[in-house]
Amino acid sequence: MIYKKGEKVLLPQDLHIHTIFSERDDSVAPQQTIELIDQFRYAEKMGISDHFEHLSDPDKYIKSVKSLRFYAGTEVSESTGFNDAATVDFDYYLCHCRDKAVDYKGVETLLATGKPVIVAHPMALGADPAKLPTDAYLEINNRYIWRNDWRNFFTPLLPHYKFVIGSDAHQPHWLNQNIARQVVRELGIVETILF
Repeated sequence: MIYKKGEKVLLPQDLHIHTIFSERDDSVAPQQTIELIDQFRYAEKMGISDHFEHLSDPDKYIKSVKSLRFYAGTEVSESTGFNDAATVDFDYYLCHCRDKAVDYKGVETLLATGKPVIVAHPMALGADPAKLPTDAYLEINNRYIWRNDWRNFFTPLLPHYKFVIGSDAHQPHWLNQNIARQVVRELGIVETILF
């Protein structure tokens, strides 16, 4: 966090944060609870988006997340989960989209809910932007952006898509967006604030 003369300067939003509700996700630290994240509010609008396939009780999860004034989202990682996730009343969806027909159809299924749909780390998962609906948001996050040639991947997409920035935090020390925000500055992207 940045402090200026005793004031905390907040990021606009972070909708890609994981907690221990992502059961069976071994990259989530056991300390990564929604209560801990609540102590380190570093963005004006924050959403918890645990993996749908790992949620044992989605309704309990939503209630817990909203009780601490977070937006309740989910990240759909498996193509078999798109239809089921669309039946749950999340505030928004993040989704994995690989270059597979079933994944592109899954993005369309989630968009049909009328809720915002963010395609999480499209470059890292090999999505073909020409096949993605332009009403889905593309995410740039800290976790994967630096691994590939982000300039060549995202530059042609700038006129066609809207972008959100996320941390993809699975552990407390990942709760920031430093790398993603540097990429966004270099590309000249204007961040879309969803809520």
